Amino acid sequence: MAIENKIVITCAPRIVPILAKELTSLKYTIVEKDRLSITLFGSFNDCMYLNLHLRTANKVLYHLKSFEAKKPDDLYSQMSEIPWERYIRSNGYVCINGFVKNDFIKDTRFANLKAKDAIVDRIQKLKGRRPDSGPDQSQTMIYLHWKDNQASVYIDTSGETIAKHGYRKTPFKAPMLESLAAACILESNWDRKSPFINPMCGSGTLAIEAALLAINKAPGLMRSNFGFMHINLYNEFEWKKMVKEAQSQVKERPLKIYASDLSSLALKAARANAEIAGVDHLIKFELSDFRKLDLPDEEGVIFMNPEYGLRLGELKELEQTYSEIGDFFKSKGQGYTGYVFTGNLDLAKKIGLKTNRRIELFNAKLDARLLEYELYAGSKKSGKLPS
Repeated sequence: MAIENKIVITCAPRIVPILAKELTSLKYTIVEKDRLSITLFGSFNDCMYLNLHLRTANKVLYHLKSFEAKKPDDLYSQMSEIPWERYIRSNGYVCINGFVKNDFIKDTRFANLKAKDAIVDRIQKLKGRRPDSGPDQSQTMIYLHWKDNQASVYIDTSGETIAKHGYRKTPFKAPMLESLAAACILESNWDRKSPFINPMCGSGTLAIEAALLAINKAPGLMRSNFGFMHINLYNEFEWKKMVKEAQSQVKERPLKIYASDLSSLALKAARANAEIAGVDHLIKFELSDFRKLDLPDEEGVIFMNPEYGLRLGELKELEQTYSEIGDFFKSKGQGYTGYVFTGNLDLAKKIGLKTNRRIELFNAKLDARLLEYELYAGSKKSGKLPS
């Protein structure tokens, strides 16, 4: 029977409720939630499975030990007792990362150095050689959480954050992070069958995430390297079995996903990213101003992520853009649910429509909202809503 340890899954602020729904749908039992993470119990193989399937998470951390440590020497002593030789190869490579808030530590790098020394010194003593170490996050990663006198040590089974889904090689301007785009779609009322309209698509992240969700393609299938692959507990046979099962669950079918942009460079980036994700054949790309779009005459969703006007001189022009988004929703969006993701709540007022929901999120450190507009009233053929 596989040994079950505490597994901590981290995510961006305000994503926890969405991540919780993902975990529940994957049949996991949540034992604890806080502002930035969810805790459950599972095996190392569960960590592999979660890295493969989760769309809204940042990291999957496999707990090794929690202990009291007042000073750096306490940290070294406690970490030296962990049987690192079980997890890390003597000819391997270790990177230490984490969160440190302790009165004796002025620089997090010093705590990381102490942790690294404890690991490599123990392995050197037992195996006659020590692993290399440094900032490279592509191999073994250890996560240290040390706050006041309490410390916890984890294997970071993700390595590079799984918030990036591995297909976006051609960004355009300030692209939406893949996990955030997935979270927005998961929180929407899109049924994964009806039209998904993505004007102002930029590098295509929303449209691509919609396609991946609709065909049930796990985000981890697009990535070849994870932190768990460099740990002695890694079972390559089990991993290949998981990958094969995930591939068999992909259900290719015709979709009504439309991505458009006024910029040919944006569309070029979006097409390239969709091709890497393996969904370019499922998305209809169009070079068009959103104001001139004709939408399929049926119910669906419209997703827009307009610019926020973070630089001086942009706001006046964007006020008109946001106002025209409202006009577009009113004149062409009947039968649809409209969604606008924005980090500028003042500009959002220019849309001029009553929101049905205002979902609080962040875009990096920027306070943001996913605004939902019901556009069902009136006759679509009339081209206007009743007053």
